[in-house]
Amino acid sequence: MPRPTAAQLSYGSVTVVFATLAMLLLSRTGSGVGIAVIGTAALALGLLVAVTVPQPSRAKTAKQARARSAVRVNQDAVSASAADARVL
Repeated sequence: MPRPTAAQLSYGSVTVVFATLAMLLLSRTGSGVGIAVIGTAALALGLLVAVTVPQPSRAKTAKQARARSAVRVNQDAVSASAADARVL
């Protein structure tokens, strides 16, 4: 199983916090059992949100990596030509 991305972790965490607050405020429960049920439901909802966040595709990530390396090569070529121009 792949590691969760930063987006998955943040969306899941925010969902848990806001879902817990909303359910506690709407239910006005004060018992320990009610709070435990709400906390469990919020955790399940946060897990569902985190799992359904789309992950970047491998093809897109590989394409971006190739583009970054091409930019680095171009920057190195420009730096080298600038250095040659200074020598002259």
